[in-house]
Amino acid sequence: MKKELICIVCPRSCHLTAEHDGENWNISGNMCPRGKVYALQELTDPRRVVTAVIPCRNSLQEVIPVRTDQPFPKKEIASLLNRLYKMSAAAPVKTGEIIWENVDNSGINIIATESRDIRKDG
Repeated sequence: MKKELICIVCPRSCHLTAEHDGENWNISGNMCPRGKVYALQELTDPRRVVTAVIPCRNSLQEVIPVRTDQPFPKKEIASLLNRLYKMSAAAPVKTGEIIWENVDNSGINIIATESRDIRKDG
């Protein structure tokens, strides 16, 4: 099996060719070692940083942006988002604060990417 990839690790955007010999992936076209690492990760366990917004209670802003603090397995992103969209945060929240710790025992956290202060009525 042969696959073509474009490396996104650096601005060079190397055009990679990956061939599977039944046991191993042979990567070519990379101009640095990071391209091979990227290709192997993308072919065997693709991951993405996931971003979303969730409701934020007691704040002037109705939502707060959040993201994973590490790339999350691509095949599990839909499930993560379905559960994440049912959550909410309560102000005050600080940038970088963990909203959901150790998602599915993965060691990956959901963190706030902006701060939210408590709404002051009056």
